[in-house]
Amino acid sequence: MVIMALMRTLEQMAEGDTAEFAVSSASELDLVRRWCEKTGNTLVSTLMVEQDTGQVTVGRGRPRNPGSMIPPDRMPGARLWLYTNFHCNLACDYCCVASSPKADPRLLGIDNIQALVTEAADWGVQELYLTGGEPFLLPDIDVIVRACVDRLPTTLLTNGMLFRGQGLRKLQAMPRQGFALQISVDSPTAEVHDAHRGAGSWGRALAGIRVALDEGFTVRVAATISANDDPALDELHALFDGLGIPRADQIIRPIALQGVAEEGVAFTRESLIPEVTVTAEGIYWHPVAALDEKALVSRQILPLAPALDRVSELFTEQWSSVTSATSMFACA
Repeated sequence: MVIMALMRTLEQMAEGDTAEFAVSSASELDLVRRWCEKTGNTLVSTLMVEQDTGQVTVGRGRPRNPGSMIPPDRMPGARLWLYTNFHCNLACDYCCVASSPKADPRLLGIDNIQALVTEAADWGVQELYLTGGEPFLLPDIDVIVRACVDRLPTTLLTNGMLFRGQGLRKLQAMPRQGFALQISVDSPTAEVHDAHRGAGSWGRALAGIRVALDEGFTVRVAATISANDDPALDELHALFDGLGIPRADQIIRPIALQGVAEEGVAFTRESLIPEVTVTAEGIYWHPVAALDEKALVSRQILPLAPALDRVSELFTEQWSSVTSATSMFACA
């Protein structure tokens, strides 16, 4: 786990600063050497107290490849994703988990969620993300949100179309502090968004954003963009700016070639920086691959800690490979 410690520590250090790290084997020492070579950091000194244990001093240098250093909030284990359900009021033609009104709900359930969140907080997870399906179809989504926010900062992904009647009452019951809503809007006008998500969905999503803002919630927006749509990003950002959404809370992401999508960016487990994801059916490497058997980490969702440990170990091994090339896919 020394590489994880190096990544976490050096990212927060100034250039030229040094830090000491324990190594427990000759292979770990070799791994540190290769990590420094790959990232442009400096192995200042080594002190092997015994044949297989010792200490290294590493200095922060400028990475030769900016992508080789991962921001602390995107380190493996920093985020935990929970698929609360899989059924949805929409049937988007690129949904990475094939959600629709006809999909099996596959509910994670409040008891599992509470246990997962408690264990995640104890392990060191920093943020929770609730997604689906459409979480606002759940009658107890307000209870789920409160249970999550009580332990960790939480973001809920939604299409924003159900903030009326019972859905509005559930929204109003949710906390404002430590909680954000992420609402999907894919284009600056209705044509492209509605072509992917259904007629009238663009207008209702914008109405949902305004309701959430009026209710005092932090709102983020996410646009899923097809390379064929030429989405006029300046116009899209202008729309979000006009709604009062800060640029830092405007996420632009490509379609992933997963689920029901017939085009998009192809990913493998090995090409993705992990964001551990729990569904009713198991624990997966990343939320965009929550139906991909090759991204399955464990069929057993509790206890959670062994899976978090395993993902960190696998990523360290993967990252240390000279042939590896990983990237972040920003679902949020």
